[in-house]
Amino acid sequence: MTIEITHTAAEGTLVHGTARGDGTNTILKAAGFRWFRTLGVWGIAGSRDRQPNRYKIERAAESLRAAGHTVTVDVDDTHRPTAEAEADRAHRQAQRADALAAKADRKAAAASAAWESEQRAVEALPPGGEPIKIGHHSESRHRNAITRAHDATRRAIDATDLAHQAQGRAQAAATTTAHRYNPVTVKNRIEKLEAEQRGDQRILDGYRRVVARTATYEYVDEFAPASGSYREQVIARMAQRGDQIAYWKAVYADLQASGAANPHSRDSITKGDLIKYRGHWYPVVRVNSKTVSVRRHELASWTDRIGYHEISGHRPAGDTTMTDG
Repeated sequence: MTIEITHTAAEGTLVHGTARGDGTNTILKAAGFRWFRTLGVWGIAGSRDRQPNRYKIERAAESLRAAGHTVTVDVDDTHRPTAEAEADRAHRQAQRADALAAKADRKAAAASAAWESEQRAVEALPPGGEPIKIGHHSESRHRNAITRAHDATRRAIDATDLAHQAQGRAQAAATTTAHRYNPVTVKNRIEKLEAEQRGDQRILDGYRRVVARTATYEYVDEFAPASGSYREQVIARMAQRGDQIAYWKAVYADLQASGAANPHSRDSITKGDLIKYRGHWYPVVRVNSKTVSVRRHELASWTDRIGYHEISGHRPAGDTTMTDG
């Protein structure tokens, strides 16, 4: 049977055509693939709506061929619009949250039933903490009742722990999308994407890096502009990332328009103002293009930088009213 490794934006990187006992599991594990139980296939985790990891794909294909398997590779690096990808992601997350909530309900019901069983086992013990009568005909029955009660308590405690774990996972899943669209998170994501974009642009243009300097000489690594298939891969991921940057900038603009994200910049904050960061107020000692420098401790000889998007409150110098946002 032919094994097919495919990659699309909507499905990610998947492997079709494997069978239990054919030896592909150890090969694919070593190549960085994992088994997707819900899909029933092997694949690369987190590969949806990302550029294909060609190194892992080619490594897996070569290893499978070396083991005697016939392998085909079909890679489509066309990206989906970010809005479509995010809508799909939110839909999958909602389904996962619903499934985890249902599981949490089942675990809670199981824990409740386990405690009811434990109560019945405890009530079956002789009343008043009666001691075991050594040598009496009731000794064996008494010991067995104590064992059953102990085991029932252990099962109830374990079931309760599982219920708490399931509830925690369900609550986390229910808030994942909201956290993803948190204003600070969105702004941090934009800055990270833009930094990656600048790095890839340097790869396309070629660049030089100073390794070391002496009094008389400068040691430099020269990197020529990317070429061939590697250049095409860089261009493809830059195109996808450019669409992501545009999408998240629009999201952040909407957050600012609605008041969820603060509008602060170097135009609204000056030296001597107070800003609120993670519940505490700090004096501004310097205003930068993207951050403010603050002294977190009165006697500190150093300053820390805080991004404008991380500021949750502002008090102009000499103003006695503190405002959030």
